[in-house]
Amino acid sequence: ALSGKKIGFGKVIQMIDDMVANLKQEQLDDAVKKEYCEKQLDMAEDKKKELEITLSDSETAIEELEGDIATVTEEIAALKKGIKALDKSVAEATEQRKEENAEYKELKQSDSAAKEILLFAKNRLNKFYAPKLYKAPPKVEEEPAFVQIARHTQHRDAPPPPPETFGPYTKKSEGAMGVTQMIDLLVKDLDKELTEAEVMEEDAQKEYEGLMAESATKRVDDVKSMSDKEASKAAMEEALQNAQDTKASTGKELMSTVKYIKNLHAE
Repeated sequence: ALSGKKIGFGKVIQMIDDMVANLKQEQLDDAVKKEYCEKQLDMAEDKKKELEITLSDSETAIEELEGDIATVTEEIAALKKGIKALDKSVAEATEQRKEENAEYKELKQSDSAAKEILLFAKNRLNKFYAPKLYKAPPKVEEEPAFVQIARHTQHRDAPPPPPETFGPYTKKSEGAMGVTQMIDLLVKDLDKELTEAEVMEEDAQKEYEGLMAESATKRVDDVKSMSDKEASKAAMEEALQNAQDTKASTGKELMSTVKYIKNLHAE
């Protein structure tokens, strides 16, 4: 009977030893698991902080890029508007220059014709009242003899009396002088007007040419500036898309990391 009891106690002791061993193993496993979880948790927390920084940087970049794109878009619109206004002003200036030139040519033609008529009239007066100042017209080819005879026959009669407007022949020099002086004044006025018109025409043409040169240079500069800004805008829009993609992917990864940390805490 004693022998049987010894055998029974031996089994109990063995069972107790096995239980103690299992508890120790479980404690060891728990310690290992705890160490693993703590290590994973530290790594996850570090990753979470990095992702939060990346996400914040992406949001800042997106905000800045959106502002820069809005600014450059306004600048491009302003350049387009300026180029359009410049083209309009050039067209208007060209039309005005054409009108001014046409007016100058018309004035020159009319004044020249008036001057020619006045000088012709003065020369005719000189023929009668100041023969020494008279300038004969250029010689033309001789007419046929019968024409000359006919003209001679027509002028065989005595010359007509002088015009009443010049008074008696005794005062012809005085009257002619007054008329020729008036003609000289008119011619002088015409010459002055033509000179002034010519100077104004030259000045207007120079000013127009200067304006065209400046406008052409400005247009080239504005077109280049607009092209550069459009290229810059395209690059910023591409960068914005990349930043938005980065934000989206980082946000998803951050959510997964937060969920993972929560599971680690639960274990």
